[in-house]
Order: sequence, then C-alpha cells, then structure tokens
Amino acid sequence: MIETIFHDVATWYMAHINYGTVFLFMTIESSFIPFPSEIVVPPAAWKAAQGDLNVVMVTLAGTLGSIAGALINYGLAFYLGRKVIYSLADTKWAHMLLINKSSIEKAEKVFNDYGKSSTFFGRLVPAIRQLISLPAGVSKMPMGSFLFFTTLGSGIWNIILALLGYFLYSQKELLDKYYHQLKYVGFAFGILIIVYIIRKILKGRKLEKAASEG
Repeated sequence: MIETIFHDVATWYMAHINYGTVFLFMTIESSFIPFPSEIVVPPAAWKAAQGDLNVVMVTLAGTLGSIAGALINYGLAFYLGRKVIYSLADTKWAHMLLINKSSIEKAEKVFNDYGKSSTFFGRLVPAIRQLISLPAGVSKMPMGSFLFFTTLGSGIWNIILALLGYFLYSQKELLDKYYHQLKYVGFAFGILIIVYIIRKILKGRKLEKAASEG
C-alpha cells in the first residue's frame, strides 16, 4: 500500500514540478515522511537545464523546504519531549513511515556524540538526515544555532542534488552509476566545512581569552 501511494505521489510530482512543489516535497522529505530528496531536486534542476525553471531558485526552494521540515521535527520534539517521541516511534503509523525506536536512538546518539554540529553534517547522512532534528528539539538546542547548522547542511545537500540534476540528469545511466560515489564526495566536503568552522570557533575563543588576560 505504501509503495503504491509513493509511486502515485512521485508520478504526480513529476508532472507538476515547480518551485512550490519542490518546497512542499522537500518539507515532507525533511520531516518524518520518507520521501527521498533524490527524486525531488534533481528532476527540477533538469527542468532548469532545459530552461523551464531557474536552478538557483530550485536550490533555494529545496533548501527552504528542508528547513521547514526540520523545524516541524524540532518543534514536535521540543514541545512533546523525549518520552512522547519514543512512545510515538513504537506505533504502527510510525513504522509505516519507516520510523522506529532504533532509528531515533541512532539519531540521538549522533547528536549526543557530536553536539550542535551534528545538525549540520547529519543533513548529509542518509537515515539520519530526517531525524537529527528530533534530538535537537528534545535537548532544546538554541533556535539560532539550530537554524544556522540546518541551513548550512541543507544548502550544501541541495546544491549537490541540483548540480547532479542540472549537469547529469539527462545522462540517467551515468547518474545512476556514480550517484552514491558523488554523495560521499558531498559528505566529505561537508566534513571539511565542519573542521573549518570548528577551527574558526576555537581561534575566536583563543583571541577572546588572550584579550581578557591582556
């Protein structure tokens, strides 16, 4: 049943690709409904390559949708709390959406191990991307930090997807062959940015400490 609904929705989306539907389906993808971003942004970027849309606007719509979906999860976790979220994860409806206690525990472990920055690089990791906002909400991560890291991670992910669609979607066999390798390249790029941000933060703290001691 889920597979049929997914197929019908995906078919409808392919026939109605525009900035609004890109935003809508990326919001869905980024919340708790499993709808892969890989079939949302690349086809829209391919239409942009044909001149029907603008690739920058496609990327922007996708990123805004990702942020909106992340805020939904963050808000639910923030107000419902950890106990309720885990209780909901054990329901039949959650399992139909491919969510279970184990998947949330995995996202929570990543958040606990890496802190705020996990809401950035978690956006680049399959199976973690949609759920990383839940532990952020449960821990009541400051909204400013959450939006910053979520926007950064979502932006990079959508840029990667848009570039794949814009330059390679007409080469379907090539895209299918190298898609997973390209995702790992994007993940490595994200890690480099994390290292850069952490170094800048540590450098800033050292300068503040030196100034206060002086």
